[in-house]
Amino acid sequence: MQRKPAMSSDVFRRLSAAALPLVTLVATAVASPPHWPSFRGPQATGVADGTSPPTSWDIEKDVNIRWKRPIPGLAHSSPIVWGDRAFVTTAVSGDVEPYLRTGLYGESPDHPEDLEHDFRVYCIDRNSGKIHWKVSAHRGVPRVKRHVKSSHSNSTPATDGKHVVAFFGSEGLYCYDFNGRLLWKQDLGLLDSGAPDLPEIQWGFASSPIIHKDTVYVQCDVNNQSFVAALDVNDGKEKWRALRDTTAGWGTPTIHEGNARTQVIANGYQYMAGYDAASGRELWRLTGGGDIPVPTPYVAGGLIYITNGHGAWRPIFAIRRDATGDISLDGDKTSNDFIVWCRRKHGSYIPTTIVYRDYLYVADDRGILSCYEARTGEKVYRERLAESFESHSASPVAADGKLYVTSEDGTVRVVKAGPTLEVLATNQMREPCLATPAISDRMILIRTAKQLVAIGAP
Repeated sequence: MQRKPAMSSDVFRRLSAAALPLVTLVATAVASPPHWPSFRGPQATGVADGTSPPTSWDIEKDVNIRWKRPIPGLAHSSPIVWGDRAFVTTAVSGDVEPYLRTGLYGESPDHPEDLEHDFRVYCIDRNSGKIHWKVSAHRGVPRVKRHVKSSHSNSTPATDGKHVVAFFGSEGLYCYDFNGRLLWKQDLGLLDSGAPDLPEIQWGFASSPIIHKDTVYVQCDVNNQSFVAALDVNDGKEKWRALRDTTAGWGTPTIHEGNARTQVIANGYQYMAGYDAASGRELWRLTGGGDIPVPTPYVAGGLIYITNGHGAWRPIFAIRRDATGDISLDGDKTSNDFIVWCRRKHGSYIPTTIVYRDYLYVADDRGILSCYEARTGEKVYRERLAESFESHSASPVAADGKLYVTSEDGTVRVVKAGPTLEVLATNQMREPCLATPAISDRMILIRTAKQLVAIGAP
C-alpha cells in the first residue's frame, strides 16, 4: 500500500492556524474563463471549466474542426486567446522544411542553422481563422543554436487585452498593441540556455513572459547570468531585476496574488524561489530539484506546486503560499513547516503538471500518466497511456471533467478526470505537436508543426 508522506501534528496545527484553504480542490477550477492570456491560461493552472470543448474530432474529415490556419516557420510556442483574438509567434527561415526530430533519445545534438530568420507575431480571428495582422519583430541569424527537437520560437506570448508581449530569447522582448503597432522592445542580451557544462550544446530559450496588472515579468535562467526581472508594460522600462545564482532553466514564472503578498514563483536547478512582485526581494527558496528544470510552478487549492523531472532528484513539491526563508527539506524528510508534502521521484521532466478536481496529474515525457491526491501526495494510479513508448512535451490542460493530453506525434487523448484512468477518446492531429493547447469558449486551439487548428462543434 502506498504510504502517505509524513506530516507531524504540529504541521497540521500550523496549517490550521494559518487558515490555509486545504479544502476540496474543485474550487481551483476557473469558472468560464473569458480568456487564455498566457502559457497554460489563467494563473498557469491549465484549467478552463465551463468552456465545453469537444471530446472527439477528426482532422482529416473535418469533424468538429472549425478552421485550420497554416503558420509558416518552426515554433513550439503555444497559442493564447483574448476574446475573439488568438495570438501565436513563429520563426521563419529560408528552410521550407525546418528539421525537427521528435521522440525519446539521449543524445543532445544542436542544429547548425546559419540562416536569417524572420521572428513574427500573428493575430488571428478566433472564430474564423482569418489573419487580422502579422508583424516582423526581428530579422537576423539567431544568436544561439537550437536543439533538433527545439525551435527558435519556444516562448509563448502574453496579453492583458491591451498589450501583446512576445519573447524571442536572445532576439529580444517585444510589446505590441492590439492593432499590431510596436510599443517598445528590449534587448535582454545573449541568453545562453545550453548545457551548463558543455557550452557547445545549445538547447534554445523557452521561458515565457507573463503580465500582471501593469508589469511584465520574465525569468531568464541562463549560463552567463540568470535573473528574474519586472518591466513596465507601457514603456518597457525595467522596474527591478533579481539576480539568481543558478544555471540554465526553461520554466515560465508564475504570479500569485494573495491577501498578504503578491509573489513571483520561479522554478530552478540550484534552487526554486519566490520573489516579492513589487520589489524583487527574495521571499523564500528551496533546494533539491532536478538539474534540467522545465515545468512551470502554479498555485491550486492554496498550495504552490513545483516539479522537476531530470537528474538524481525528480521531486514534486506542495508548498504553503506563506513560505519564508530557506524551506529546503532536511535529509529524507518529506514535509516541514512550509512544505506540506513532497515525492522524491516521478516528477515531470518537460510537461507541467495539473491539479484538477482534488487530484494532481503528472503526464511525463515518456507517456506515463500518474495521479495523486493533491492535498496529501498519496498515489492513486500510475499507468502508461499507450502500449508503446510515446514522447510528450505539451502540458495537459483540463475542462469540464476531462484532461487533454498531447503527445509529440500529435495524438491527443481525452482522459476522464478522477481516481481511475479512463480514456474517453483518442484524436490524431496527423502532425508533430509540442505546444500546449489553449481552451476558449467551446473551442480548443492546438498548434501543430505547420498550422493552428481550432477544434469545436460547428
